Amino acid sequence: MAPETAPGRPPAPDFVALVPARMASTRLPGKALADIGGQPMVVRVAERARAAGAQRVAIATDDARIADAVRAAGHEAIMTRADHPTGTDRLAEAAALLGLADDTIVVNVQGDEPQVPPQLVAAVAACLAADADAAIATAGHPLASAADFLDPNVVKIVCDRRMRALYFSRAPIPFDRDHMAGFPQRLPEALAAGAPAPLRHVGLYAYRCGFLRAYPGLERSPLEAIESLEQLRALWHGYPIVVHRAGQAPPAGVDTPADLERVRAAFGASGRN
Repeated sequence: MAPETAPGRPPAPDFVALVPARMASTRLPGKALADIGGQPMVVRVAERARAAGAQRVAIATDDARIADAVRAAGHEAIMTRADHPTGTDRLAEAAALLGLADDTIVVNVQGDEPQVPPQLVAAVAACLAADADAAIATAGHPLASAADFLDPNVVKIVCDRRMRALYFSRAPIPFDRDHMAGFPQRLPEALAAGAPAPLRHVGLYAYRCGFLRAYPGLERSPLEAIESLEQLRALWHGYPIVVHRAGQAPPAGVDTPADLERVRAAFGASGRN
């Protein structure tokens, strides 16, 4: 089912949604199959990807239990190796198994985000389609608090005028040298006024398949190792990343039992969110 298109907004381009899903989780073991309104969480994610307008949705997993549950719900599952060092490596294998052409747009929808807005998935795909020279698209939204600006667990993005990423960092960037009075109790006034507003990275990616094929052979970047941010490998090797500026943060994913209960409550017994 194609998503509704807002007036004046171009329709989403053709794209494939891949959902990496594993059983291993330190804080919430087996969360991919956790029940949410009568369906496993990974199936709820697949439903969101389908609602975004993806022409094909496939779950990439290394666990037969996940594959069986996905297929029982009427979705496609691909068995991938268990030894991938990163999620992007798993996507690269899945894209190869599907035989996707180099110019195919693949959106990576995380298997623990059953509330991901379909319109955001479609927007990131459209962002990549609109920039013919970009290899990757992702998303960010304006930050509004000093606490988030300083939090190393909140990844920030600095973009150029075309909304291509210049850098991703756990540090507070851009750092406004001349307007730091009161810092860190509040955001510097120049940033709070949007000149420019700091952007929080949203971990949703669209890739061109040609990049996914090249990725496993790329040497790991020293910046990637320092920041522990995989996307810096692409920038290090000169692959442009274009950023969709979202108006607000999407709902958080599921990492803990408390997260799971929050999402279950949002879906309710009807299974609708």
